Amino acid sequence: QVQLVESGGGLVQAGGSLRLSCAASGRISSINGMGWYRQAPGKQREVVARITRGGVANYADSVKGRFTISRDNAKNTVYLQMNSLKPEDTAVYYCNADIRSTSWGLFDNYWGQGTQITVSS
Repeated sequence: QVQLVESGGGLVQAGGSLRLSCAASGRISSINGMGWYRQAPGKQREVVARITRGGVANYADSVKGRFTISRDNAKNTVYLQMNSLKPEDTAVYYCNADIRSTSWGLFDNYWGQGTQITVSS
């Protein structure tokens, strides 16, 4: 089955950097939009950044200038480079992608398992 596997989460000091990766695997025909979302305790899940298959990126205002989303279509992988991290960036980060499998012609939306990012003061 198609799945998204995230890596790169962990603990970092304020002002530091982390790089998240998310690789899609399985019987994949094509992938359209990919993105990163996050959810902090007591808050709704929010979009952090999304990127089209052609590389057009959009960011939440709170991360503009600090985070960069990118993708490698040959590897079915999306990345999130996070710089100048702040304590308010602490959340569970989820990978998301619209994927068409080889067994069905329609796109389905998939989520990764989530990875904890903790930014300490």
